[in-house]
Amino acid sequence: MTPTPAGTGTPPMRERIIEAAAELFYTQGIRAISAEKIIAKVGITKVTFYRHFPTKDELIVAYLERRAHWERTAVEAARQATGGQVSEVFRLIAEGIGAESCSPGFRGCPFINAAAEYADAEHPVRRVVDAHRRWFKATIEEMLEEIGVTDAASAADQLVMLRDGAMVAGYLGDPQTVGRSLYNAGRAVLEFHR
Repeated sequence: MTPTPAGTGTPPMRERIIEAAAELFYTQGIRAISAEKIIAKVGITKVTFYRHFPTKDELIVAYLERRAHWERTAVEAARQATGGQVSEVFRLIAEGIGAESCSPGFRGCPFINAAAEYADAEHPVRRVVDAHRRWFKATIEEMLEEIGVTDAASAADQLVMLRDGAMVAGYLGDPQTVGRSLYNAGRAVLEFHR
């Protein structure tokens, strides 16, 4: 999140717009939310809105990039907190997904949700989704290589697929079991590839 200017106590306008859009996009769907709804939620004029985001697509991209930054920071924090012990990093990631899927208002993965609404792989929204997924897979693959998994690329594909399933299960199924189930399934994948 962008720091609040000293002494103002309120975030910069761009952040206020992204924050409002994030809440509305996540709870109601990206295509269902118009610029007018975001403008009304923030309490600004159209001129102010369009000065920061000339198109709705630019705002959607900013929303997803903000979420991607949050996830990257969380994964890096898990790596640092565990001193790089990969099995512990995976445990923390699984627990984080489990905790998130148990939180009030959880509606699945923002990236999966966005991809479902934007089928065109060349659309800017899909490019952000794809870039984030490539980063996540590459990060998992790197950690797997660190612990000597022989076919790290295949194992990473399987772990990413498990993560995707866990996000859907948290929304559609019993979120209380997500973290534990994800961790146990991930351990089975690692055992298979050792």
